Amino acid sequence: MRGRRGGNGSNGLEAWPGYVDALSTLLMVTIFVLLVFVLAEAFLSSALTGSDNTIDQLRNQIAQLSESLSLQTTKAATLSQELAALNSQLAAAQAANAGLNQQLGTANATIASLQSQGKTLSAQLSDAQSAASAANGRIAALQTQMAAQAQADANAGPGLQDQLTATQGKLAAQTKISQQALAQVALLNQQIAAMRLQLAALARALDAAQKADAKENVQIADLGRQLNEALARKVEELQQYQSAFFHAMRDALANQPNIKIVGDRFVFESDVLFPVDSATLTAGGQAEIADVAKAVQEIATKIPPNVNWILSVDGYADSQPITGGPYHSNFDLSAARALTVLDLLIKDGVPENRLGASDMGANNPLVQGASAADYAQNRRIEFRLTTP
Repeated sequence: MRGRRGGNGSNGLEAWPGYVDALSTLLMVTIFVLLVFVLAEAFLSSALTGSDNTIDQLRNQIAQLSESLSLQTTKAATLSQELAALNSQLAAAQAANAGLNQQLGTANATIASLQSQGKTLSAQLSDAQSAASAANGRIAALQTQMAAQAQADANAGPGLQDQLTATQGKLAAQTKISQQALAQVALLNQQIAAMRLQLAALARALDAAQKADAKENVQIADLGRQLNEALARKVEELQQYQSAFFHAMRDALANQPNIKIVGDRFVFESDVLFPVDSATLTAGGQAEIADVAKAVQEIATKIPPNVNWILSVDGYADSQPITGGPYHSNFDLSAARALTVLDLLIKDGVPENRLGASDMGANNPLVQGASAADYAQNRRIEFRLTTP
């Protein structure tokens, strides 16, 4: 019996090291798993931090690209306006050139007509001169006949006196015809001289018209070159200040969630500035307009006086018709709101000659829907720096 108890006790003590080894192994596995989790968490944290930095960089790049795109859009719109003005001036110059060409054609036709008249008068002069020569020949023949007749009368006696009288009458009539022919020749000579003066005047006018036409073409080309150069300088000057204005406005309004940037414009929803169907600014709206005025004054000190610019204040309404109140249409409401904002900007120190307001009514909506949220987005005030 003692030996049996001893054997059982010896078997129980021999099992404990196995339990200890198993517990040690389990503890080491647990520690290893915890260590793996800790390392994995550290790696994941590092990776997430790098991803956040990359996302921030991408957001900054997107903001810069959006700004560049808005400025390029503004530049394209300005260039389109200037191109339209140049096309209008070119059309006017072409119309003037067409008028000069028409005058030149008329002058050429007149010269041709005068030349034809000159040839006709020359032919008439030649005929008159021939008639005068023939008349002079007949006069000389009659005078010879008269001398012979006088001699014959002296020899023949008074019986031939009647014939002498008749012959003298014929001579007087022929002399009168000759004088008329000479007068006609003199008149034709005067007409030819006047015609030659007219031809010389028309030739000078034609030469002057041709020179003016050539000069006009040169002026048109020079005008186009000058306008292109002025347009490039103007766009370049204003572009840098538009960029500075964009940055100043964005910094001043960075904490305003209800203000959007659309292209080169800063869009304020009207509900942020005005009560519904009202043109009276709220206290919060006055504070936001004061921030705009501060940004405009900051950039105005940096723009040279020779650069012509204005801050355009555009008022918009939604497409819902006005059914009552002091405003008869959406144009009236949008105009009243734009003028209210303009007046407050003037009170906040923005020069009057650098401000412009326009009422757009329900035109150019930002969204095309008909929900309350869509209407709220389309009721807005927009600011943009542009040329007059």
